[in-house]
Amino acid sequence: MQLFAGPSELFIDEAEQKRIAELLGNAFYDYYRFRASVSEFTSWRNSLSALANQLRYSNVKDHGVVLEMQLPLSSARLDAFVFGKAPAGGDNAVLVELKQWTEAHSSDFDECVEAFLGGAIRKVPHPCVQAQAYAEYLRGMHTGFYAGEGVNIMPCAWLHNMHPGAAGVLVSEKFSGTLQRVPLFLAHDADKFKTLLHETVGAGQGVPIMNRVLGGKYAPSRKLLEHTAAIVSGEPRYQLLDDQIVAYNAVLAMVRRAVKDKRGKAVVVVRGGPGTGKSVIALNLLGVLSRRHINAQHATGSKAFTENLWQILGSKSKGQIRYFNNFGQAEPNSVDVLLADEAHRIRSTSNHRFTKKHLKSDRAQIDEMVDAAKVSVFFIDDHQGVRADEVGSTALIRETALRHEARYESIDLRTQFRCAGSDEYIDWVDQLLEVRKTGVQTFHSETFDVQTFETPDDLDLSMKQLQSEGYGARLVAGYCWKWSDPDSDGRLKDDIVIGDFRRPWNAKPDARKLADGVPPAQFWASDPKGAGQVGCVYTAQGFEFDYVGVIWGTDLVIRNGTWLGQVAGSRDHVVKTRSGARFTDIVRNTYRVLLTRGMRGCHICILDPETRAFVEKRLV
Repeated sequence: MQLFAGPSELFIDEAEQKRIAELLGNAFYDYYRFRASVSEFTSWRNSLSALANQLRYSNVKDHGVVLEMQLPLSSARLDAFVFGKAPAGGDNAVLVELKQWTEAHSSDFDECVEAFLGGAIRKVPHPCVQAQAYAEYLRGMHTGFYAGEGVNIMPCAWLHNMHPGAAGVLVSEKFSGTLQRVPLFLAHDADKFKTLLHETVGAGQGVPIMNRVLGGKYAPSRKLLEHTAAIVSGEPRYQLLDDQIVAYNAVLAMVRRAVKDKRGKAVVVVRGGPGTGKSVIALNLLGVLSRRHINAQHATGSKAFTENLWQILGSKSKGQIRYFNNFGQAEPNSVDVLLADEAHRIRSTSNHRFTKKHLKSDRAQIDEMVDAAKVSVFFIDDHQGVRADEVGSTALIRETALRHEARYESIDLRTQFRCAGSDEYIDWVDQLLEVRKTGVQTFHSETFDVQTFETPDDLDLSMKQLQSEGYGARLVAGYCWKWSDPDSDGRLKDDIVIGDFRRPWNAKPDARKLADGVPPAQFWASDPKGAGQVGCVYTAQGFEFDYVGVIWGTDLVIRNGTWLGQVAGSRDHVVKTRSGARFTDIVRNTYRVLLTRGMRGCHICILDPETRAFVEKRLV
């Protein structure tokens, strides 16, 4: 998707006539169905007018220009592309990252600087780092830019308001390697920018090249588990973007400080919604820190995710891939870096049903973790707690850091890679369920495939059709039906019965004997044989599929415009008996998790008629 694509002459004319911001604003509304912010309009007016003037000065004619292009399967948008042929031959595209900055300040995070954005000084990637990341992402994700056969990308950054005297940080030795690969242009660099344009796209003929790229296809969905071993061993499979770069380097900066300060502790919170890459960042950090011979440990509260990592990485990884409750007996500061993924699943204590009496403790689980590590990094979504005894939250982590007199850093992730990169869909789900106010009341499914079905049979048929086309698709459901033990032969019982529809849940976590074709619960999400069962939130959380089919039961319904958690509609004994007043919030979070497991689409069957009508009214 892009907000503008056309000949360079058209772009220059629209900018000179002061129409370009309004043109992009209308395209933005047509696509997203809400208005762009005032600050975005201001940015378009200023930066795109400056770009148009530069192209006119550079005599850029017969070229293709694309503005505000959304990266495949991501919510990030790049500013501008200029397409054309090089005088020496070859199809090229100049990727231009535009900034209105007038000054920038140093940051102790690698690849980052500090700049005034959104009313405050914020840590952000160096503009050339950002441009290079976009280029690398497209080379790996879009057929039009594949190495050796696609259009060559020349990334650059242009800070059209910044004078050389204010750019000392941006051109410092720290960024010399990046600047050799990605040119940086400032306010007085019109001639240098002109030279780059002439050398890369000076021969014109850019519209056919642009159209070929726009007609290209996205690469298959990048599923984390399929690439885990390569990531941890150091082979790059995921290009970090924007705020992910900041989060990654924030942790590395904290580690450097901890090495220098033998007594100090540090706590980092990396907070983001579904699909923002929290687990990708955690595993990238595990790999790079391990290669640097730093004692880094990865931990989760999820049996399914942890055992999938063990399976992929081998039995030797068990000393490095742990559970949250493994740190109660650890010596203080015995771990250099603890990477706590899905920190919303932290429990009040580490006691469980198998804990021996003499090892039981009233000590808070989060205190055990922070005590054990010099640097603790918590990857969290505050709206994914789905169990009554899950207490992890940003507030709890911040309070714990203060209590331990630890240096504290918080990073918010906004760029997301699930749901076809549709921020609007995530915002719509959150507004729909009243998890947070986003203002997105309706959703148009042009990019992310959202459909509702009258019956579970119809939903099941859509999943099977997608599976036959080669997509990974899974059925999931709210915990509204009995969950039986397998029979003596290890066969699963069809517990989910709705009219003519009959399906079993995935196997129970403690099932010892399972029939052929039935994967253990922890591998339901990753094993192709799991397609024959319906997953619950406990086996689906933390995983992603190309398409997810959600059976929405009667544990959460709408009545007179208000969400109501119905205890009678739930078969989750723990949630029913221990959540108390939190019951509605927990089941609301449950459906938020289920509705956001898809990379390309979410198909839904809602059993309660009033709730179905309420949701369908908000789908256009």
